[in-house]
Amino acid sequence: MVLSAAPPSTLGAHPLLMFLLQVAVLLGVALVLGRLAVRLGMPAVVGELASGVVLGPSLLGTFAPVFDDPAQLHLLDAVGQFGVLLLVGFTGMHLDLGLARRQRRAATWVGAGGLLLPLALGVGAGFLLPAAMLGPAADRPVFALFLGVAVCVSAIPVIAKVLLEMNLLHRDIGQLTVTAAAVDDVVGWSLLAVVSGMAASGLTAGHVAWSLGALALVLVLALVALRPAARGALRLAERSGDPGVTVAVVVLLVIASAAGTHALDLEPVLGAFVCGLVISSVGGVARLPLTVLRTFVMGVLAPLFFATAGLRMDLTALRHPAVLGTALAVLLLAVVGKFAGAYAGARLARLTHWEGLALGAGLNARGVIGVIVALVGLRLEVLSTEAYTVVVLVSVVTSLMAPPTLRYAARRIAVTDEEREREKAFGGVQVLSRVEPR
Repeated sequence: MVLSAAPPSTLGAHPLLMFLLQVAVLLGVALVLGRLAVRLGMPAVVGELASGVVLGPSLLGTFAPVFDDPAQLHLLDAVGQFGVLLLVGFTGMHLDLGLARRQRRAATWVGAGGLLLPLALGVGAGFLLPAAMLGPAADRPVFALFLGVAVCVSAIPVIAKVLLEMNLLHRDIGQLTVTAAAVDDVVGWSLLAVVSGMAASGLTAGHVAWSLGALALVLVLALVALRPAARGALRLAERSGDPGVTVAVVVLLVIASAAGTHALDLEPVLGAFVCGLVISSVGGVARLPLTVLRTFVMGVLAPLFFATAGLRMDLTALRHPAVLGTALAVLLLAVVGKFAGAYAGARLARLTHWEGLALGAGLNARGVIGVIVALVGLRLEVLSTEAYTVVVLVSVVTSLMAPPTLRYAARRIAVTDEEREREKAFGGVQVLSRVEPR
């Protein structure tokens, strides 16, 4: 007797229609509001998040709940997850590791100060915030650690874009800001992976040891296995003469690395970021024909991801004094902690007062990285909807605060002859100049 397997279920006609309509509406509104934000001198991510806020429970969703079906949201999440992995991979590819090595002393002091102080303040606040901020699957220590990670990260894409628009990227202070942000990013993604592992498995000595061991294994494999594999794969792709092969190889490497870290109970974004660093170290993204892929990710997948993230925000929760007070307190801790930590690190590295202020201002922008951390916390049920809204608001507000504060401090830093020569050498062409304002 032949047993036939049941045919796999397919997406029904109505769910598919709803999915296509939701993608069209989200992308259209995100495009309009994202461009409007850029015209107003704000990061595009502000407008893209606002599109989800407008369509979600904060505004229109109250009257016409089009995006309230959990199954449909899972479909949107899947598309957004693919986009965010490529976005994080590109972030890693845009880091200048040679520059980081040259400025390692000052960058280490500034990065450590800008990371450790806000991390400590965030963890401390996590133990004091109301229980309503905790997600359904979180205990207090894991929630506190997650909040600490959320307020200590920086966003290289936002920082690089701000420095470019202010004509500061060629200057020593601009280069040092990007390098210190790279230090924060590497450590921040690692901390996120460890804390996420604790959230998924429980906060016990064995699970903590497993998360740390898995992180160490990822770093070792990146050096001994992923680096030579990426170098060989990219060389073969370039020999094919077809740019599409190189694009496919890069996407394959990023997604496979994300799957690898996820299999180790770490966050997929860590694998994507590490893979981006590896690709940058073996040849640099500048010579890779990835313009079309980058444009598609930045223009389509990233706006969809941020619009979906905005759908999960509920600004009506700010009507409650406890939630509003929490938002203001976390914002204050995030700004003061990052600013004071980076400034203290700069002074320990024997930089001037104004250089310390400029570094504190630049590193305060959290942008896309803060939003990703918040979504991870919401997905793992570590953060409640109210806490998620607070963390995303901190990411947006700090990104808006960075440019005017940085401009004020940078005007008081003298331009050196070496910086003038570097500006001529750059000639306006840099890998980082292609980073979108997120």
